[in-house]
Amino acid sequence: MSFSAELLHRPGIVLPPRRGMAMPAAIIVLATLVYVAAFPLLGISLASLWNGFSQLGLILGLMLPPTAGGHFALYFDALLQTLSIALLGTLLAATFAFPLGFLAARNVVANRVVHLLSRRALDTVRSVDSLIWALIWVNVVGLGPFAGLLAIATADVGALAKLMSEAIETADRRPVEAVRSVGGSRFMEIRFGLLPQIMPIFASQLLYFFESNTRSATIIGIVGAGGIGLHLYEQIRVLEWQQASFLILMVLVTVAIIDAISQRLRAALIGRRG
Repeated sequence: MSFSAELLHRPGIVLPPRRGMAMPAAIIVLATLVYVAAFPLLGISLASLWNGFSQLGLILGLMLPPTAGGHFALYFDALLQTLSIALLGTLLAATFAFPLGFLAARNVVANRVVHLLSRRALDTVRSVDSLIWALIWVNVVGLGPFAGLLAIATADVGALAKLMSEAIETADRRPVEAVRSVGGSRFMEIRFGLLPQIMPIFASQLLYFFESNTRSATIIGIVGAGGIGLHLYEQIRVLEWQQASFLILMVLVTVAIIDAISQRLRAALIGRRG
């Protein structure tokens, strides 16, 4: 008997055992049943789905062809405002998240009380969506891009600080121990042992958050936080679907460009770290 034929006659080598396949199959069936059972609880019916998709097809037809309606300069200025909100909000969040990440890292701050309070505070902040923060800041500082900037920063500071603390906790301890072995202070351990390891990771996360916040800044503009989102809401409200599709297309192209640039920068940062 050849080697390949012998493998085929050994159960569990080429083909997975039936017992091992039973669990994934049961999980899929259970998930499907739960999904179907949720339909009546949410008031969803096949008729409403069919009507909804039919209406969606009609709206998509009304969106073509996209047109600026003579307001390209106005829309482009609003797009730049959205990018400014996303960029400045991300940078402001990073400014506060950087020290908070060290405060929440277990291997930097050994005090359990400080560590616990820091983590719970970050969890509380990041559990509130940026849209809710936008509604809060609009009532605090008024309508406009400043409220959007603060909403982006507040929503991101918790997530960025958490990611920062996790990067610090998983960093290689050998550079820190090397600095300590030559008599380096605690500050020097962080400066020369930790920062060179975590800065490329933190910069890569910032690029991703900026890309994500460009979309978020569009959404929060709907509640009066400035940017292109306000114009998009107005065009949808008055059923100007062609102009609405033009605004959506502007956002899609912008996000695609930012994504392409940030991918190259992240690859460069990761390559430099390696």
